[in-house]
Amino acid sequence: MFKPTPNPPETIPADTSPYESTDSRKLHEAAERALDHYLKPEPPSRNSVDRGMQMFVVAPDINSEAIAIQTYETFSSVSILLLDLADSLEDKPRHLAMAIYQLSEMGLLLAERSLDNERAISPA
Repeated sequence: MFKPTPNPPETIPADTSPYESTDSRKLHEAAERALDHYLKPEPPSRNSVDRGMQMFVVAPDINSEAIAIQTYETFSSVSILLLDLADSLEDKPRHLAMAIYQLSEMGLLLAERSLDNERAISPA
């Protein structure tokens, strides 16, 4: 005869300790470490590079048009600095400076478009 449901699992007595044997103690300690690793993570250690990256913070309440304007001005300054630097270099270093200049110009164009879009959306 086929039984439709399996037998219920055997119940473990409440007075059973996880430390009955050396192996069960090690297993219990390993389980506790694993749970602590995932449920109680240690705060990440910060090195000097992380602290340096947190030196400047954008104010959370600043409007997006002001951010776009500042981004545009920053890219403009970088572009001018790179052109001045490239004038004083020759050969490979000059080509490298000019490549970085072209990337800054692309950033400048993106910032300009973002600023144009922001002004088009903002109510007059």
